[in-house]
Amino acid sequence: MTPSVLAAPSPPVADAPASAAAAMPTDVPALQERFHAVIPGGSHTYAKGDDQFPESMAPYLVRGKGCRVWDTEQKEYIEYGMGLRAVTLGHAYAPVIKAAQREMLRGTANVGRPTMLELRAAEDFLETTGAGDMVKFAKNGSDVTTAAIKLARAATGRDLVACCQDHPFFSTDDWFIGTTAIRAGIPDSVRQLTLGFRYNDLGSVERLFAGHPGQIACIILEIEKETPPAPDFLPGLRRLCDQHGTVLIFDEIITGLRWHVGGAQALYGVKPDLSTWAKALGNGFSIAALTGKRELMELGGLHHQKERVFLLSTTYGAESHSLAAMRAVLATYRREPVNEHMQQVGEYLRRLVAQSIAEYHLTEHFAVLGQPQCMVYATRDADRQPSQPFRTLVLQEALRRGLLLPSLIVSYAHQPADIELTAERLHEVLGVYRKALDEGLDKYLHGRSVQPVYRARN
Repeated sequence: MTPSVLAAPSPPVADAPASAAAAMPTDVPALQERFHAVIPGGSHTYAKGDDQFPESMAPYLVRGKGCRVWDTEQKEYIEYGMGLRAVTLGHAYAPVIKAAQREMLRGTANVGRPTMLELRAAEDFLETTGAGDMVKFAKNGSDVTTAAIKLARAATGRDLVACCQDHPFFSTDDWFIGTTAIRAGIPDSVRQLTLGFRYNDLGSVERLFAGHPGQIACIILEIEKETPPAPDFLPGLRRLCDQHGTVLIFDEIITGLRWHVGGAQALYGVKPDLSTWAKALGNGFSIAALTGKRELMELGGLHHQKERVFLLSTTYGAESHSLAAMRAVLATYRREPVNEHMQQVGEYLRRLVAQSIAEYHLTEHFAVLGQPQCMVYATRDADRQPSQPFRTLVLQEALRRGLLLPSLIVSYAHQPADIELTAERLHEVLGVYRKALDEGLDKYLHGRSVQPVYRARN
């Protein structure tokens, strides 16, 4: 670890009133009933749903600051979900909040012509990331990823899409959701247009090209999840796409900024034709970006004689406060050692947890996976099989100890003291895990198990 980075004071965050939840009800079952009465699933994001947390234990939150969040009872948690990986600088990071506030006073995106902020934001994104020649902004990752698919189909005149089966999510749209178990409402004719290949398996991609010659519009994948790319995999994809006239799309929704200011494509040195960005761009504000080669992006523009592509045309795509937030985020990454800090505190957490894993002889039952700035954990039962019930046990015991732990995602706001406190509490959690393995899970797990998001029925 580099002491100068780890010893740095916590990045500035905006103050939030401690009384924000004063009038809020605190009974979790009663709140659950109210949420489910007015919101399908009780949440606007399936990954935050009740079925992803221990029964009647998941807190309802009212505010966040730095790496901490508070519930309706003002109980404090150190958070390791960080807005589904969207928050890299910390909750309520003051420079970002202030930039958004300043822009709100100048009006919103709903003026009758493009604003100078749109130009500056586009130039800022392209110059900072180096990820493309042009950029189009939107509000969420699904929109820009589907727009990339549309561009690829228009450019190639082909219909088939090949996406990586080992990556969990690309879009809420039919072309992807039709590949999951939650496919109700999606026509078979749409589902048949999406093919699958395996990560780090060039042979599976070659077989797709051989079985569908001249039909595949694009290959889309995340550059990295928990497993790093094999040395020949990304260059091999680039070669195959060039050989077959197929558009290569990298989904950098998570990896963009979090891996490197230029995305994981810069880290691994392989350039796609198109890439999609979101999450870290706004540090919690809603902004996404589609970027790539000019000859592809311009198909959605006015300066060509080819058939027009209705690319992205959204009322709020250039929402001013989100663009201002993004510019503040990019400026922070240029100015401060954000990536280095996240990597170092993540590695520190991994090392401390590894000590507990070894002490409790859990090597075959609990594992920390992924790059240090974006880690997850795997749970296995006494037979060393992947186990949702044991995941539930970890979540249950972590919540009791003030840890919101759907994953092990760190941010620039996590400091060594936070990591050490987390490791102490996780040591206790893993002690319970050991007892549950030895004495039986039923003795320690209270309530039903968490469930996979992708399942056909509740």
